[in-house]
Amino acid sequence: MRSRSLILTTLLLAIFTTTLRAQTSDPSSESVISAPESAISNSEAVDAGPEAGGGALPLAELQTFADVFHQIRAGYVEEIDDSQLFEFAVKGMLEGLDPHSAYLTKEDYSDLQTTTDGEFSGLGIEIGRRGSYIEIIAPIDGSPAVAAGLQAGDVILKLDGESVKGMTIDEAVQLMRGPIGTPIDLEIGRPGTSEPLEITVVRDAIKVASVRSRLLAPHYGYLRIAQFGRPTGEEAGAALDKLFEEGELKGLVIDLRNNPGGVLGASVAVSDLFMDGGLVVYTEGRHPSSQERFEATPGDRLSGAPIVVLINGGSASASEIVAGALQDVGRAVIMGTRSFGKGSVQTVLPVSETRAVKLTTARYFTPEGRSIQAEGIVPDIVVERARVTSMEGRQIKESDLKGSLDSSAEANPQDAGSESESLANLRENDNQLYEALTLLRGVNLLIPRKPMEAADQSTAETPLAD
Repeated sequence: MRSRSLILTTLLLAIFTTTLRAQTSDPSSESVISAPESAISNSEAVDAGPEAGGGALPLAELQTFADVFHQIRAGYVEEIDDSQLFEFAVKGMLEGLDPHSAYLTKEDYSDLQTTTDGEFSGLGIEIGRRGSYIEIIAPIDGSPAVAAGLQAGDVILKLDGESVKGMTIDEAVQLMRGPIGTPIDLEIGRPGTSEPLEITVVRDAIKVASVRSRLLAPHYGYLRIAQFGRPTGEEAGAALDKLFEEGELKGLVIDLRNNPGGVLGASVAVSDLFMDGGLVVYTEGRHPSSQERFEATPGDRLSGAPIVVLINGGSASASEIVAGALQDVGRAVIMGTRSFGKGSVQTVLPVSETRAVKLTTARYFTPEGRSIQAEGIVPDIVVERARVTSMEGRQIKESDLKGSLDSSAEANPQDAGSESESLANLRENDNQLYEALTLLRGVNLLIPRKPMEAADQSTAETPLAD
């Protein structure tokens, strides 16, 4: 038996050495900064070779591993292929590290690459681990999860009656996947709710609209970014162009609520739109190649117009990079609630044509050196999501009094009831967005007239000297 274990030890050593060499030499390794369903970027490979691990592999531990491998192989109640046992071992190593490191099977690797293009099948939720259960980090805009009422912070207790306690992320994802149009029953634990909720979600193809925009009011724009895919920076720039076609922008709300993150380069590109140069984010890891700095180019698309960024507990990863950068350089007011706190970078290291390892290799830092990991972005102004109802009833005005004098001034078209009605609806349906718009308007009330305008006016009013 000992000789067989020794042979297995030698075999394992050869396999691990070959794998490590493949990781260090493969130029196709890619970095991601979000949780399991996020997209892939084109960052340089991170070396994970023996020199980064601090020495040779421990032969004694490999011998123990080989002995356990042999005992399972020889005595487990059912026969298991050696290749399956090796796969279990690799998964176990990665699951013991952190919630975002994972072994990607053929299906997992394909799914990860597919989400880069912004379309995949499933429920439309970003998930992570919370204790022994699975937590919803954020539902994706327009997904079946949103339609069914799932929320960021919900904890999944059961899937189709099967408890997820102790279940891996990959196992939960496999249960949630299925043919389009088929239902799945979720038992949900929700903060503030004493009893579990039973929610049925119908699986569908998830087509993610990365960026949406509209005017909240004349001269005040709204930019919603649902996630950060490869083209998000370009899409955000195009959305700004459409808003500019409506006229001058005096303020902009960037909505990053329930945005689970995505590609690192996209977060830098979005930040670049609103920063006039300077550091956006930098990363630090054990290996020199994981230490990078990302700078914005000169030129602010809004020319300094005020910005409010909305975040909440579902804002993670790339969302926190944007919010942290704009907060540190004083370019935006951050409003809402504390973000999720995922400040780590994952690198996808292919180990074959169909399988890969997603490994946490670095932490990222805001321009002022703040690490977001486990802390999140703290808003400048905390506004909890709430339902707001007016306590004011119909009040008597001067114009209601018998014989009151008519106004001598012409009616202002901006005083029409349509705008006030839309703002009232906004206040009732989305109090955080309403407060963001109110802040932008207030800031503009305090901004003095531009010096050029004042100079032009004084010149026009001053007669020319003979």
